[in-house]
Amino acid sequence: MSGHSHWQNIKHRKQRKDRRRGKLFSKLADQISTAVREGGKDIDFNPELRSAIEEAKEHNMPKENIERAIKRGAGEGDYIRKNQVLEGYGPGGVAFLIKIETDNKNRTLSEIRKIFENFNCSLGEAGCTAYIFKESEPQFNIDVNKETKHRVQEMLDILEQHEDVENVFTNANFN
Repeated sequence: MSGHSHWQNIKHRKQRKDRRRGKLFSKLADQISTAVREGGKDIDFNPELRSAIEEAKEHNMPKENIERAIKRGAGEGDYIRKNQVLEGYGPGGVAFLIKIETDNKNRTLSEIRKIFENFNCSLGEAGCTAYIFKESEPQFNIDVNKETKHRVQEMLDILEQHEDVENVFTNANFN
């Protein structure tokens, strides 16, 4: 006897398939929500939403998941997007002030924290860099060398590409 049961093999295959399907459904739900935020929830006037819903249906995404994604994108029910300010220090001690709008504060905070950790930097507590910025303009700048400039610019680009980030401010002087 080989030591493996038929049920264990089926179980492991099903788990892999379910993980892939869950990732796909998350991606499709994000596409639907983004289409609603950008063009409204009427599929007659929003071709991006229409195609996102058609793609979700092609992949057998449940109707309830599609409706939930539409509500999340429209900011209805428990899916209201909230504004928040995150603060931290980047490469070379450069201060960052990040304005976000999210429907899931914990998820966004975790993702932004991971970006900072990838650059060996850290998010700070509320107010840790706010004193540096007055109306989003830095009160004083930090001169950065060529290497630090590259790392700060790379970090800025990654932060600005995040879907929940509205604005990123820094006090780095790139001259």
